[in-house]
Amino acid sequence: MADLELSTHDGVVVATLNRPDKKNATSKEMLETLRTALEQANDDEAIRCFVLTGAGDAFCSGGDLGRRSKEMGDPTPLERKNQLAYTQRLALAIEQFEKPLIAAVNGPAVGAGMDLSLMCDIRFASASARFSEGYIKVGLIPGNGGCWFLPRLVGTARALELLWTGDHVGAEEALRIGLVNRVIADDQLMPETLAFASRLAEGPPLQLRDIKKLMYQGLRTDLRTSLEAVTTHMAVVQSTADYKEAIQAFKDKRKAMFTGR
Repeated sequence: MADLELSTHDGVVVATLNRPDKKNATSKEMLETLRTALEQANDDEAIRCFVLTGAGDAFCSGGDLGRRSKEMGDPTPLERKNQLAYTQRLALAIEQFEKPLIAAVNGPAVGAGMDLSLMCDIRFASASARFSEGYIKVGLIPGNGGCWFLPRLVGTARALELLWTGDHVGAEEALRIGLVNRVIADDQLMPETLAFASRLAEGPPLQLRDIKKLMYQGLRTDLRTSLEAVTTHMAVVQSTADYKEAIQAFKDKRKAMFTGR
């Protein structure tokens, strides 16, 4: 049984972390397969959106500490660094992913599992989902971007509280503090997430990608630079067949059909 299962539904890739007996704790195979899947999906014009979820009743319980200790024994600092590099390479691959990336958090997301959800563009949570930056409870520091992603979502003070305590946050509290976009009944999480992903997949691909690029770039630059970048992107967007199709569909009062051209 593969540690990561992949399926495609009308232009939407669904990647399922598939170690339910371990609450989907990450493995080297899982992380490498996910990274490869993201890179391939980014280059595949038929793929418009990517959804990440977990098998069973958990999203991801973090790194598999038991498996890691058996495989590595008493690792050297270099071995520890190389082990951490697998999840960090995934974070960097996600940063390069230009299409919508949605986390469907179907249960606990702890430590590296919470960080994995934070790497996604948006998060939909089941009512039973809960989040914890639990590194502190096992004598560690967030190694997978938690200190970078979390304050950008909930602010520095709230982020420090969660990082310093490792406390669990339920779905409704996660919604209140801006950690997730929606809370959905457990049995409706995937249907509603896929419906939303399909809605995005029906949109104009170039424009969706440009909006994502411009937003993330804008978080790291000043207004003038951001507006200049928009001007460049706009010139390209208005030359596309999809732009012309959107205008014509609006005039015809019909649904636009986008091709990515």
